[in-house]
Amino acid sequence: MKKLCHYISEYMGVLVLAAALLALAFPEMLQQVRPTVINYLLGVVMFGMGLALNLQDFKIVFSRPKDVIIGCLAQFTIMPLLAWALTRLFSLDEALALGVVLVGCCPGGTASNVITYLAKGDLALSVGMTGVSTLLAPLLTPLLTWALAGKSVNVNVVGMLLSILWVVILPIAVGLIVKWIWPKFTEKTTDYLPAVSSIVIAFIVAIVIAANADKLLAGGLLIVIVVMLHNVCGLSLGYLLGRLLGLSESKKRAISIEVGMQNSGLASSLATIHFAAYPLATIPGAIFSVWHNISGAVVAYLYVRKKNQPA
Repeated sequence: MKKLCHYISEYMGVLVLAAALLALAFPEMLQQVRPTVINYLLGVVMFGMGLALNLQDFKIVFSRPKDVIIGCLAQFTIMPLLAWALTRLFSLDEALALGVVLVGCCPGGTASNVITYLAKGDLALSVGMTGVSTLLAPLLTPLLTWALAGKSVNVNVVGMLLSILWVVILPIAVGLIVKWIWPKFTEKTTDYLPAVSSIVIAFIVAIVIAANADKLLAGGLLIVIVVMLHNVCGLSLGYLLGRLLGLSESKKRAISIEVGMQNSGLASSLATIHFAAYPLATIPGAIFSVWHNISGAVVAYLYVRKKNQPA
């Protein structure tokens, strides 16, 4: 069973891609599922993150604050501004532009820690950045979305803040509490959590793709290109920033991956809750979930081929 879970988490990109293609080919299988289910599924992923986190993971905030501050500043500036620039460059319609901006304004995704580990990056920095950016998300994600998309779309900042607290922060907190109360139980579950998260994320992607299959097939190539550029540019600029600041190779890799890989499931969830009038706004998050797992695996492979410098 553990070996099966290992393969599921290791080939998460393949699983998510397969789920997306099946949803595109047979959308009727999932079109009866209510979009609000996405919120509960994302809560399951965040609960798993809480079980996997350790208070020790946040010690890096105090022992290496400079690295974490650099990483989080990069996270909440590079990706939001890239998103805004790409929506203008490709003249995306209102709904798709909103979805791209939502992805850009979200915190780092949980898969980034796995990819950083595979890339032989600074795993402690990666975990610390994911944790801190997630804690900052209830404030920064709504404010950045309002700043970049608020002129064309009505953005409920307070409502988004409460949604992130409910869908992200609360499940993580519950996970941490469960881990504290039943440490032996949670220790036994750690081998299975990545696989469960992978399956749930694949299901989220499938639900969103199935709900918008017709529109995607009619003209989805442009948004796929925008999402791919968003991710690749984020990975590249994150690495370049680390290089400009003279950081070690392992830190550059961690910042690159953390910046480029977003919690795109949260973007789709927020679009479902707060922008129901713009159903296509859920699409960029779903496509990003597929693509960044593929690109992450490729980047990890390319990074390990380079000689890693000492931290």
